[in-house]
Amino acid sequence: MTLAPLPPQPVATPYPTADWPLGDLPPGLNRRRFDALIEHGFSAFEETHAVVIVQGGRLVFERYGPEHGPDATCMSWSKAKSLTQALAGILVGDGKLDVFAPADAPEWSAPGDPRGAITLDQLLRMSSGLEFSEVYLPEKPSDTIAMMWGAGKDDVAHYAADKSLDFRPDSFWSYSSGTTNIVARALARTLDAYGPDFEAFMRQRLFEPLGMTTPVPKFDAAGTFIGSSFCFTSARDFARFGLLYLRDGVWDGRRILPAGWVDYARTPTWQQTEAEGRYGAHWWLGIAGPDSFSANGHEGQYTVVIPELDLVMVRHGRTPAELGPSLRAWIGSVVHCFRP
Repeated sequence: MTLAPLPPQPVATPYPTADWPLGDLPPGLNRRRFDALIEHGFSAFEETHAVVIVQGGRLVFERYGPEHGPDATCMSWSKAKSLTQALAGILVGDGKLDVFAPADAPEWSAPGDPRGAITLDQLLRMSSGLEFSEVYLPEKPSDTIAMMWGAGKDDVAHYAADKSLDFRPDSFWSYSSGTTNIVARALARTLDAYGPDFEAFMRQRLFEPLGMTTPVPKFDAAGTFIGSSFCFTSARDFARFGLLYLRDGVWDGRRILPAGWVDYARTPTWQQTEAEGRYGAHWWLGIAGPDSFSANGHEGQYTVVIPELDLVMVRHGRTPAELGPSLRAWIGSVVHCFRP
């Protein structure tokens, strides 16, 4: 398929490595409708902690809820999955990782184990075929809860990788936090870096070049980054991360992600159903228009990238699942205000 082009990067393109360059809302924007939508966003979805909008590399709007502000860290939940995808890209760019080769998982190393054919690409596309129950309700059987707070919490990747194969790899799409933790451990094994050493890699190669000073990644007892769920980060820093993808993995003239990695992230994955939404490679697709892509997290965490508008929108809060469809529609409406 043909992807929509990412916006150009002229020499004067601003980058918020230190302070955010400030800008204005576009003159043609219907300010009455925009303001009404923002008021609705802070009143209709239980808790909204932050809304940050960046256009043309400039901060054009931000608003925060009680006890939050520009430096307050917010829960990432599954937005951490997209950070993990970026870390994988860095190692691909270094020539240390091939996402189309079988994934490095000791649990699958026995001769003839059908799981041994699973690739990192299939993991990143949630198409590994591994059994995993992605449920967030304590009263229902949940591999997610058991992995992060129960029997699997000391070694989240082993808990996920030890699951059986329910489907032939690449034949069934099923969203799974376990697959991301298998990816995160594979990255650590590639570097032979765990815990503080892996965090140093994250900071040196991703966070610091972008000026992201607030991220607090969490690790399990085995030293694996819990890349499925836990990297506390401010809304402004998540906007920086979104801007990196809007700029095709280039930051102020320096390539952070390898050429083509952003397009890989936003290339649709085959799904037998799109009930949960269209998916790429650890990024969701289409929340704010057909060419948008986003890092989504539990309870309404979003970093949305809209190439056609050269725009990034970040929303953090605590919104129950039943309000999720309304919240996603609200994000689409806010973004639509920026269209001519």
